Amino acid sequence: MKHQREADRKVYNIHWRAIFVGGVALQFPDELLVDSIAVSAAVEQEANVKTYVLGDTSYGSCCVDEVTAEHVGAECIVHYGRSCLSPAARLPVMYVFGRSPIDVQRCATAFRELFPDSESHVVVLHDVTYSHAIDDLRCLLSDSYPHIVFSALKDHTLGQGEVHRPLTGGDKADCMGDTVIHKFGRHFCLKDGKTVENYSMFYIGHEGLTLTNFMMTWNRCAFSSFDPGTSTARAESVSINKALMKRYYAIEQVKDASVVGILVGTLGVASYLTIIEQLKECIHKAGKKSYLFAMGKLNVPKLANFLEIDVYVLVACPENSLLDCSEFHRPVVTPFEMEVACNKHREWSGEYITDFRDLLPGGSSHVHFPKPDASATEEDVTDVSLITGALRSSRLNSSSELPKVSSPSSSLVVRNQTLTVANTNTAASFLAGRSWQGLEPKLGETPVVKAMEGRRGIAIAYEEEGADGRERPS
Repeated sequence: MKHQREADRKVYNIHWRAIFVGGVALQFPDELLVDSIAVSAAVEQEANVKTYVLGDTSYGSCCVDEVTAEHVGAECIVHYGRSCLSPAARLPVMYVFGRSPIDVQRCATAFRELFPDSESHVVVLHDVTYSHAIDDLRCLLSDSYPHIVFSALKDHTLGQGEVHRPLTGGDKADCMGDTVIHKFGRHFCLKDGKTVENYSMFYIGHEGLTLTNFMMTWNRCAFSSFDPGTSTARAESVSINKALMKRYYAIEQVKDASVVGILVGTLGVASYLTIIEQLKECIHKAGKKSYLFAMGKLNVPKLANFLEIDVYVLVACPENSLLDCSEFHRPVVTPFEMEVACNKHREWSGEYITDFRDLLPGGSSHVHFPKPDASATEEDVTDVSLITGALRSSRLNSSSELPKVSSPSSSLVVRNQTLTVANTNTAASFLAGRSWQGLEPKLGETPVVKAMEGRRGIAIAYEEEGADGRERPS
C-alpha cells in the first residue's frame, strides 16, 4: 500500500510541476499528519515548489481549506485522504485519495449473493478511497449483469474530467442518449429511460456520513453495502422513514421558532456566501430574526452559550450537514429544512436535499419565495403547531429588504439602571428578561482591598487542609 501511495504521489507531482511554480498547500486529515513531513519533502524535491502543510482544519477535513491556504499565499491545494468532493471556489484543487485495501473477488461474490437476478438494475457507489478497484470490479460483473451502472468521480474545481479515473471510450458511448446523474462529485448514466427510483444501490465503503448522505438523498431506493475492512456485505436495515420523520419534526420546530442562528460550517464550498444571503432573506420574509455565527467545529458547550436562539441552520458540505441533534440544546437543521419551514411554495414530498447548491437560483431544486398577499384573511395566515397545539401566524413580511442597523446616535435606548440596549431586538429583550445577566463590574461601589495569597493545590485536597479534609491551623 505504501508503494501505491508513492506511485500516486509521483504522478500528481509531475502533473502539477508543469502547471504551478509557486507555493502549494498540502492538506492532510488528522490521521495522516504523521506522513505530512515526508510527503512535503518529497514534493519539494520532485516538483521544485514551496509547500505548506495544512492540518487541524477549522471545519470538516473532507472539505478543502481554501482560507488557510490563502493565508500562506498558496497558488493551489493538494488534498489528501477522504473527500466529500464539494467544489471549491477560489483555488485549484487536486485530490490524492490513497488506495485502501479491498478484496475485489470477495466484493464481486457478495454482490452476486445480494443480487441473484442477473437482470437487476443496480447502481454501484463507492467511497473515494476505493476508486482504484472499480475497474477490476467492472470486469468481473459487467458480463453477468447487463443493467449494472458504475459511478465515476468528477472534478468540478478544475473542470478537467475525472479526479481519479478518466472516462474510457466505452463509458462515453454508453452515456450517449441516456440520462446522466451528477451528484456529490459523482456521475452515472441511467439506461432505458429509467429514473433513480428504478435502481437499487450498492455501496462500497465503511458505514459513515457518506453512506448516510446517499441514503437520505435517494431514500426511495433499496440500499446494500460492502465493507472492505471486514469483507462483509449486508442489506441496509436503517429505517429511512424514521430518519425522515425526525427531520420533519425539526421542520416543525423551525416553524415555531422566532429567532434563528445561521451557523457557518464551511469556508471552502463554492457559493456558501450566496446560500447564507438567501437564508437571511428567507428567514426575514418568514417574520423571524436571524443571527450569523462563525465558530469553527461545533460542540454542545459552544451552542449552549446562546439560549435566546430557538433553532440553528447549518451551512456545510452535504456530508456534514446532517447532525445528530439529540445532544444539542437546540435543534440544528439544514438549509433545505429551513426553506421547507419558511417557504410555502416548497412542499414536503419525501425528497431530501443535502447539497445547498441545489437550492440556489439555477439549481435543480430552486423554488421562488411567494410574494406577500395583502388580501389574505387571518385564517389564511395562521395554522396550528403540531408540537404545542397553539396557533401561530404565518404572515409573510412585506418588506423584501433586510433590516439595517441605524446610526449609533439614534439607536441607544436606556432601559434601566443596569442595561443599555442598542437597536431593541429579540436577543436584547431575552437578556433583559433573564434573572442572571452575568458578572457586573459595579465600578465605584466595590471597596478596594489588598490582594491576599490564595490556597494551593486542587479543590479535593488543598495543601492547607489535613488528610481528614479539615483546614490546618495557621
